[in-house]
Amino acid sequence: TLTLPPKGGGDKKLGRSLALPRASSEIILVTRIRVILLAGLCVGLAPLAAQEKSVKPGINDPFKDPDVKEFQGKFEVESREVYAKRTAILKHCMLKPGMAVADVGAGTGLFTRLFAAEVGNKGKVYAVDIAKNFLNYIDKTAKKQKLANVETVLCTATSTELKPNSVDLVYVCDTYHHFEFPSRTLASIHKALKPGGQLIVIDFERIPGKSREWILGHVRAGQELVEKEITQAGFKKTGEVKDLLAENYFVRFEKVEGGSK
Repeated sequence: TLTLPPKGGGDKKLGRSLALPRASSEIILVTRIRVILLAGLCVGLAPLAAQEKSVKPGINDPFKDPDVKEFQGKFEVESREVYAKRTAILKHCMLKPGMAVADVGAGTGLFTRLFAAEVGNKGKVYAVDIAKNFLNYIDKTAKKQKLANVETVLCTATSTELKPNSVDLVYVCDTYHHFEFPSRTLASIHKALKPGGQLIVIDFERIPGKSREWILGHVRAGQELVEKEITQAGFKKTGEVKDLLAENYFVRFEKVEGGSK
């Protein structure tokens, strides 16, 4: 029953009662249900909308036009932990001849070149980076060292730009904290991995009171949050290499079929 105000105004408490036909009542009920469902959908989409914003604006500004020689001096020096431990890291990656590997955040190509030698001529290494200068340098050095199995891929802030089901393993070293849109980038990694594909993440331990001030200011999240983001993106943690690195952690994940969000 719908109560309508009396004609000509008057007391608002008074009104005319009108019994709606059954069909009209059903229309009102359906409309209410649609409104409720739409409201619920909007709430469910809220996290996705939030992901449209960078989690660390400006983090990749230094890589818009990087000086390769300058970054060589930062990336390929014994004072950098992952460089000093590169041989041990390579061993724990457990690569095999013929594998397809993506070095996401390849930089100057330190691990790209190591991976290329490990997977052999029948294997493939994709050097993925957001900086064209780095990729040009990797192309040049790969040709000089006759590494014909290296291919460079220019990625974006939201995607690795790797082809679907194209790689067996994705390696992300000191780069995860540079993911401005982690959920979207992880979705592209999930899509690029073959069934049962592996994801290795090495990144800085961010522990207030223990980590260096540079790390605390530069790295947005610690290991616990990083692992949570990765598992929510459709991966399961399968291992961790401890007692190898002092400032970094080394974790391994596996793609879960149908798990990408």
